[in-house]
Parts: sequence; C-alpha cells; structure tokens
Amino acid sequence: MRRSLLFSFVSVFLFVTSALAGADESAPSLLATGRVDEAVSVLRTHITQSPNDAVAHNLLCRAYLAVGDWDRGISACEKAVSLAPDNSQYHLWLGRVYGEKADRSSWMTAAGLAKHVRSEFETAVRLNPKNVDARTDLAEFYLEAPGIVGGGRDKAEAQAASLLSLDPPMAHWVKARLAEKKSDLPTAEAEYKAAITSSNGAATQWLNLGIFYKHRERWVDMEQALGHVRAARLDRADALVDAADILLHTGRNLPEAAELLRTYLNSDAKVEQAPAFKAHYLLGSTVEKMGDKQAAAAEYRSALALAHDFRPAQEALQRVNR
Repeated sequence: MRRSLLFSFVSVFLFVTSALAGADESAPSLLATGRVDEAVSVLRTHITQSPNDAVAHNLLCRAYLAVGDWDRGISACEKAVSLAPDNSQYHLWLGRVYGEKADRSSWMTAAGLAKHVRSEFETAVRLNPKNVDARTDLAEFYLEAPGIVGGGRDKAEAQAASLLSLDPPMAHWVKARLAEKKSDLPTAEAEYKAAITSSNGAATQWLNLGIFYKHRERWVDMEQALGHVRAARLDRADALVDAADILLHTGRNLPEAAELLRTYLNSDAKVEQAPAFKAHYLLGSTVEKMGDKQAAAAEYRSALALAHDFRPAQEALQRVNR
C-alpha cells in the first residue's frame, strides 16, 4: 500500500491524542516512539478495565499492525469499528490492516480481503469526505486492485478530482500514479514534480519522486531526489526512514541511508508510522552491509528492546552473532 502504509498519517495521531477518552494517555506516545511492547501492555490493561473504549482498541490495532500481527490487528480494529461505527478513522485503519494481510496472503484469501479493504476505505470517505488519508488510500486501492474486486482507473480519477481542493500535492500524486498505469511516463514525472512545487518542496514529495525513479531504474536521478529529503521541509518525519529504506534496498549511497536513520532516531519528531524499533533495524541492516557487524548487532538489540517479537531483528541478530 501507499508509503508502506505504516504508514504518513500524523493527523491520525493528533486526532487520537485529542480524543483519548479514558485510555491511558501514554499509549499514543509509546506508539510514536516505537515502544510497542509497552504500548500493548498498557492498552491491554486498560481494555481489561474499560472493554468498550473504542480509542484503546484502535490504538491496540495499530500497535499490532506495526509488528505485523495482522490477525490480532484485525480483531482489535474490528472491535473499535463495532464500538464507534461512525468514526471515519477507525474504518480507515481497519481497511489498512486488511490490506496488509491481503498483501501477504494467497490469491483466494487476498481477493476476499480486498473487498473488505474497499468497503472500509469507501466507508471512511463517506463518513468524512474531507479525510485526505482515506481518499488517498482509496485512490491507491482503485489503481492497484483488479476490477473484479472493485478497482478501476476512472474511480481513482474521481478521487484525484476530489483531492484537488483538499490537498493539491496528493492530487498530483494520484495523477502521477494514474499516468504511470497508462505508461505515460513523461506526464507521471511532471505530476510528481508538480506535487513538489505545490507542497513548497516537502520531503514527502521528493520521496515520491525518488520512488518513481527507482521503479524506472534511473539510479542517479533517484539518489538526487532522495538527497533532497533530509534538507527539505519535513512534513512527515517518516520520509527520512522511507528514503533510507530505499537506499538500503537498492544498495545506493549507504552512508546517506545511515545518516537519514540517525537523524530520525536522534530527533524528537518520531512518529508511529516509522516506529523507532524499525528505524534501529534498518540502521543495523545498513551498517551491516557497510561491514560493521558489531554496530549492526547493537542496533538489532535496540530494536528488540522496543519490540521483542519483531522477527526480522531476531533473525538479523542471530545472523551477525554466528
């Protein structure tokens, strides 16, 4: 899903923080800083005492989503929706966790889940037509899903038109993706650049341009675009982590990838969509590729101290300790 789906949604965090009716107010902070184990413990305790707190169930869903526990995440998000069926954000998060499970399921299971994804995203938009995140996720679903489960480019174009007055940069992003689907690469590139201009050079839009170049294997252009992320207006702190992830997995400019991750980890702007344990894991992977196994092991241990069940870090630590 869009932007790793773990997301780019700081507004959701702010919404939940302000609406935290009774749930332990440390839970959003724990999620934002990547202390998932503590967040789960706090939320489970709170839910035992207040089982009908929709906010707490939604937060628990997002904690499970962060560590890839899709089934528990679905259960928690479904509970939140059942308790607050008119909450656009809760439907959005339920759609996202369905989508993450679908991405890792067999074709038959994924097809069934995709219908739930569409339904939840469409409900989120219906409940709050100004929900930019819901419209953007719905547009991406329409772009990526086959028609048999409700996909369609015409539907994505309608979302782009609605986004134009709500969030012009994201409208350009959807238009760029549409152009890519039509193999109109010059128009796609122009739309990504228009998104940068309309956002006043936001880090997110430089990241999206870098992703476009990555898919085209235009490595020099990709590095140049991602090179703007650290110095750009940081509309989303997780853009630093996403940019580093791309450099790591393409094997390009690993020192810059490490610097992006250190900048994020040393900042006070950590967000739930890029939990600190994943940033530590990525930094460990980066320095391991650079030949420093001792530093890599330290980063993997830091990741596991925050999320002890995070399997990639467990496996990586075993590997470097052999």
